[in-house]
Amino acid sequence: MKAEPLLAALARKLKTSSQASLAAALGVSAQTLHNWRARNSSLTPAQLANAIHKSNSAAVKQSQLRTIQPIVEFYKIDACETKQGAAWQILETGNGSNTYRKGLRSVLEQANGVYIFYDSRGKALYAGKAKEQSLWKEMNLAFNRDREVQKISLTRHPDRNQEFRTGSEKLRQPRKTQLQLADLAAYFSAYQIDHGMIDDLEALLVRGFANDLLNAKMETFAHHKGRA
Repeated sequence: MKAEPLLAALARKLKTSSQASLAAALGVSAQTLHNWRARNSSLTPAQLANAIHKSNSAAVKQSQLRTIQPIVEFYKIDACETKQGAAWQILETGNGSNTYRKGLRSVLEQANGVYIFYDSRGKALYAGKAKEQSLWKEMNLAFNRDREVQKISLTRHPDRNQEFRTGSEKLRQPRKTQLQLADLAAYFSAYQIDHGMIDDLEALLVRGFANDLLNAKMETFAHHKGRA
């Protein structure tokens, strides 16, 4: 096959906009493409095979580079109520917020991936994924969600205006109280993940730290579902 029509078809198929981007997608040098076009001779079977092999290697490398991209790690939560006062959000990003924080929210609003909430000691509490919606939206939903496993023993004290009574006068019994991550989490990390890997990376986090996290569901690796 002649080099020129083959390269033109590959450029259309790979949606490249320049010779340099086509060369990168094929895993060859721009000079090699130039030489093929200049000669416009038929490519040998060995040249075609080598191009296919290098193209596959280039695709794998690009996939690896995109798989995990850290957005932010161990960022301190500054919880605030939403405008309607119906829920909490992980950061205050209103007019009084700084440029750094607004930039973080903007990136989270545009990214999909996985996230982790930590307690005040930096110990992981909960790991989740944001695949169908943004990290910002999913993280805030998780932040407000009640879960049966999020129960600790607490004593209820009056919050109305009344006289204080010591424990010897009024014994208040600790009772199991269901909490939200908004009550427990102090830091978070977020990672932008290649869409096809989100499920498996969430499963790896949950399964790898199953006895430490508050996740109630034991996630399954996406490519192994139904094989158990």
